[in-house]
Amino acid sequence: MDSGEQVQQRSRPRRVTAAMVAARAGVSVATVSLVANGKTAGRVSEDNISRVRDAIAELGYVVDGIGSSLAKGVSSIVILVAPDISNPFFAKVIGGVRESLGPSYQLLLSVTDSGEFPKADDVRKLMSLRPAGLLVDAPNAGFLADLSVAGPLVLLDAPGLESVAPAVNLDVAQGARELAAHLADAGHRRVAYLDSVTGTETFTIRREAFLAEAAARGMSVDADHMPATTIDVGEAAAAFAAAWPDWQREGVTAVVCATDTHAYGVLQEARVAGVRIPGELAVAGFDDLPYSATSSPGLTSVHLPAALLGLKAGEQLRRLMEGQALEQEELTLESSLVVRGSTSPAET
Repeated sequence: MDSGEQVQQRSRPRRVTAAMVAARAGVSVATVSLVANGKTAGRVSEDNISRVRDAIAELGYVVDGIGSSLAKGVSSIVILVAPDISNPFFAKVIGGVRESLGPSYQLLLSVTDSGEFPKADDVRKLMSLRPAGLLVDAPNAGFLADLSVAGPLVLLDAPGLESVAPAVNLDVAQGARELAAHLADAGHRRVAYLDSVTGTETFTIRREAFLAEAAARGMSVDADHMPATTIDVGEAAAAFAAAWPDWQREGVTAVVCATDTHAYGVLQEARVAGVRIPGELAVAGFDDLPYSATSSPGLTSVHLPAALLGLKAGEQLRRLMEGQALEQEELTLESSLVVRGSTSPAET
């Protein structure tokens, strides 16, 4: 062995084991396990707890939670399957899930690129990790039929699929109807819609609910000229740039976007093209992302409680993983319209 190899071996950190902690604390390995896993009540003395904790801190011991739980047939991993990780909405969903699961579980994400949905085969490969539970955000029926896995499962934002598994849904249709009513009351009569190419049910519902309410209130939306892009500011800006000349000739005075991210692209391109917002064109979106309150002008948006969606779904899954019955198999969270400066009465 040359000197370089000797240096490399000396610098490689040594893995600290429960046996090493036990030797340092003067207790059994079983006692270390009880202390490390928080199961000391009535089983370990305060003196031994203190000695084990001191030894853990001194040696830098980390419990191999995944390895130990795999030996029992199930891990502490929770898998969250989500389409289109580029969508900022999911960051808040993930935050809510993490809060509900707490330190007892490790969250593993299975995500895709913009405009795509995870494949069932890819998720099934992850099942070799023996996850404690599975969360699926905005699925479609085909994906769930293809997936067909056993174990605790909760769906997020999955309207119409409640018969498959417990679900936490968003009443996105109500917010879409409120948005249509707001624009109609402001005097808009010709409206355009910029859609998402992501093939999930939530986008179909928000679009169809808006179109139905718009028609009922005397507004016209050209369903044959409805561009769709991935959830990306640049793509949305390009789509608006291509569509605006026709929309302007047709007398469009408002554009509704499937997400706030799409709306940011419209606002960006409108500034470049010299289109006055909201004087010449009203713009609105869905999600109510944080930037929507600080954009110029502020963006009118349908508020969808992303963090609460993740929190409630995580709570439901945790009950299932811990063998508890659910009080409700389906929970529905309300949406609401937040009116800001990007919408105003149509110019006549």
